[in-house]
Amino acid sequence: MNEQVIGMLIEGTRDTLYMTFGSVIIGYLAGLPLGILLYTTGENGLAPNRVIYRAGDFVCNIIRSIPFLILLILLIPFTRLIVGKSYGSTATIVPLVVCAAPYIARVVESALNEVDAGVIEAAKSMGADNVQIIFKVLLTEARTALITGFTITTGLLLGYSAMSGTVGGGGLGDIAVRYGYYRWQTDIMFITVILLIVIFQIIQMTGTFIAVRQDHRKRKEAKG
Repeated sequence: MNEQVIGMLIEGTRDTLYMTFGSVIIGYLAGLPLGILLYTTGENGLAPNRVIYRAGDFVCNIIRSIPFLILLILLIPFTRLIVGKSYGSTATIVPLVVCAAPYIARVVESALNEVDAGVIEAAKSMGADNVQIIFKVLLTEARTALITGFTITTGLLLGYSAMSGTVGGGGLGDIAVRYGYYRWQTDIMFITVILLIVIFQIIQMTGTFIAVRQDHRKRKEAKG
């Protein structure tokens, strides 16, 4: 393997990390508020509102029901409008965010629903309003589940970023398609697969480690 191939793999790894973490960060900026809104307006939420909940629920279900590769193609005009082109790592972030936001919203909603109702009632009895309950109680109590959800979402987007290589999305997926499929250079494709596995394992182990530490701290706080 020559220096040109090594440089290409390094660049592909960088682009993959850029797409994955760029999309998950922006996705959380959109998905976290949506998830809080779904929880708050849900049947057992702080401020139930059937109309708002059903609207948010409908949007999330529609987007999540579309396979990512089809969504990627459908969003080409929108992607071109946002970033000026429909190919490359930056352009791929747009459909990744659109795909990730409703998924993240569901993760957040589920995590908040797992918080013990007694904790919420205790906060209300102490005079806390809904905003204080959300930011000081719910998000704090659900942090372990939120970190786990963040880890799962990041791994999912890593796979989607590789899938985008089939339509010129850049990164390791693009290298695997161009060299492994079109040119039958299986050695390069094998290396890209190994790199994707390593990146995924690092993300998974780091997220699990942080979630376990946060859970232990929660238990210590409860005992204290």
